[in-house]
Amino acid sequence: MLKIRLRRVGAKKHPSYRIVVADSRAARDGAFVEQIGHYDPMTDPPTVTLDEEKARDWIVKGAQPTEAVARMLTRLENQAKAEEAAG
Repeated sequence: MLKIRLRRVGAKKHPSYRIVVADSRAARDGAFVEQIGHYDPMTDPPTVTLDEEKARDWIVKGAQPTEAVARMLTRLENQAKAEEAAG
């Protein structure tokens, strides 16, 4: 089963994450199928860059987002809807 999840990169005490599609049996920082974005929690506010089209394609193909990635996806969708309604 494929998962859309975070892959930790960066130095000790300064994490940064890549949002990747990986087999659920692979290690957290192990092999992955495709990188679809990145997340930097050290900035204020935290920076999320995600290729939403690739994420949707993988979800349609059966990949399951983890809880953290699912929250990011809904937050990005809500921001897009707010921007669309505002202007």
